[in-house]
Amino acid sequence: MDLLWFLLIGLIAGWIADMLVKDMSFGLIGDMIVGVIGAFVGGFLFDLLGITAYGTLGSIIMAVVGAVVFLLLLKAFNRKRV
Repeated sequence: MDLLWFLLIGLIAGWIADMLVKDMSFGLIGDMIVGVIGAFVGGFLFDLLGITAYGTLGSIIMAVVGAVVFLLLLKAFNRKRV
């Protein structure tokens, strides 16, 4: 059940990050993957900053922040290759 909840939060975070960062759409499964990676990135960043996220809303916010950072990094690396 925890894995299903983690994937649902990843999907929500990936979708929100997709809305915030334009020109980086990956579709439903891609958004979920971006959200899950974003959850790890957000957890790492929040830990570095000493911020603790509580509850479902805190987890979604942390994952969205991580997903936006991840998408901006992808966008920056894509721009340099082209």
